[in-house]
Amino acid sequence: MANIIVGLTGGIGSGKTTVANIFAELDIDLVDADIVAREVVAVGTEGLARIAEHFGDEILNPDASLNRAKLRERIFSEPENLKWLNALLHPIIRTEMCRQLDSTHSPYSILIAPLLFENGLDKLVSRTVLVDISPEQQRNRTVLRDSVPAHQVQSIIDSQASRKDKLSKADDIIDNNGDESALRSKVMALHNHYLTLS
Repeated sequence: MANIIVGLTGGIGSGKTTVANIFAELDIDLVDADIVAREVVAVGTEGLARIAEHFGDEILNPDASLNRAKLRERIFSEPENLKWLNALLHPIIRTEMCRQLDSTHSPYSILIAPLLFENGLDKLVSRTVLVDISPEQQRNRTVLRDSVPAHQVQSIIDSQASRKDKLSKADDIIDNNGDESALRSKVMALHNHYLTLS
């Protein structure tokens, strides 16, 4: 296991994935909270079995995989369901993330988590890095990338911790208001810094 774990976060459309990919090109091991969250409800998992038991088989697709649209309907129409789901999945996701982090071999490793601060995952890491862009850029990039209306993007932004809050909590900040070559040099500088810590 890498002795330094860096938590990488940023709001929707901030460029987290681009930054993570640059770290990956530098042979740094990544663990992605979103991927882990999908893995723990894959066909054949304990997580999916418990969800089907709680909500009934209509929550499943014909191939026995999770019907995410149906689950979303159920958890947003009844807040108690969301509480139940979070209580089930958060510990399973955390355990699996820790297992994956334990099997990393690069000089330091990165935990990618959009809700790093909101879900208390910053307690699992040695340092935190925030990919930061202006709210206008964040909205514009997400609208273009996901072809969704601006008001929908805004409601996602509003559901995450505020920019000010994240800026105050992050150990390191990558300003992503520029172009990709500027971004690469910022990531490279942090990479070199993290190598000195590990």
